[in-house]
Amino acid sequence: MKPRLAVTTLAVALAFSSVAASAQVSAGQINGVFASLKSGNAPGAAVLVVHNGKAVFRHGYGVTDLRTLAPIDAETNFRLASFTKQFTAACIMLLARDGKLRYDDHLSDFFPEFPAYGKSITVRNLLNHTSGLPDYEELLMKQYQGTPAETIPQILDAGVLKLLEQQSSGEFAPGSKWEYSNSGYAVLAMIVEKVSGKSFGQFLQERIFTPLQMTNTVAYEKGKNEVAHRAYGHTKEKSGWRQTDQSPTSAVLGDGGIYSSLDDLEKWDRALREHTLLSAAEMEPALTPVQPTGGAGKLSEGRAVSYGFGWFLDPYRGHKRMSHDGETVGFRTTIQRFPEDQLTIIVLANRVDSDPEELALKVADLYLETGP
Repeated sequence: MKPRLAVTTLAVALAFSSVAASAQVSAGQINGVFASLKSGNAPGAAVLVVHNGKAVFRHGYGVTDLRTLAPIDAETNFRLASFTKQFTAACIMLLARDGKLRYDDHLSDFFPEFPAYGKSITVRNLLNHTSGLPDYEELLMKQYQGTPAETIPQILDAGVLKLLEQQSSGEFAPGSKWEYSNSGYAVLAMIVEKVSGKSFGQFLQERIFTPLQMTNTVAYEKGKNEVAHRAYGHTKEKSGWRQTDQSPTSAVLGDGGIYSSLDDLEKWDRALREHTLLSAAEMEPALTPVQPTGGAGKLSEGRAVSYGFGWFLDPYRGHKRMSHDGETVGFRTTIQRFPEDQLTIIVLANRVDSDPEELALKVADLYLETGP
């Protein structure tokens, strides 16, 4: 199924739809999925659909913040939250390609002062969430038990590593179990810094963002850089919308600190499709589901986990899929890629009452049901 190049009347009416949807899937159909997010005074979302190598739909709904009421568009930068993990994994994979580390290196190889339980945790375990590292967010909340969240100082990746070094053991034997771990990805960011001799943000910039011309994407560090065209996170309450943009863990970069936009993420999607940064062979470990020795892991809803390096790999309705959601205070995000169908849907929301994955899959259904 080839994308239609002519722009429909409806697509022209949309704020910034660059190209109409395919002949079988109209811009009106996609727009209808997100109709509830249309607003000139409430937070919303940005939506990108890439089909057959072309952006066939990009559109913004709602506003970036309640002060300026600036409309969300293709340049609006959202905090990606755990969507970030695929970039962190890519940094590690680039270092592996450079011969600077191996996936079977151990945590203690990089941080000799780490407690004994780090000797059996590999880089691979960190990448595929089988490390057994304690949850740093739980550790942080215990440390500040009874303290209002807004008064807890923000922790950095180095602080996460320090917290983990204060523990005497992991939650389970590495490789035996799958358990989603923000701690592991914060530690991966510190490994990038240790191996490369550069800050994690600098490494991202030099090895990923600049080569791909992702000019507005940034690993946000308060006081060190700024987020251009920034969307702020929001929560809906009885009295209306409240800005809920930062939390004590918002400054941790490796597990969720990147801000990006539709325009830049289209470039990221193209790099994945065309193997610009990593060859198909080099990407293979990232797309190979982990097999814990204790059996397949389960998500909270009970279904089995299929996870590689920074990607969930479970199929959708029989279609091969690589995906990841992001969820943090004020933001919800998703990327849904169907490589064999040449289809990618990205939804970035700055409100917590939305479900980007559900919305993205409704769009996917429009394409996958019609087929090529």
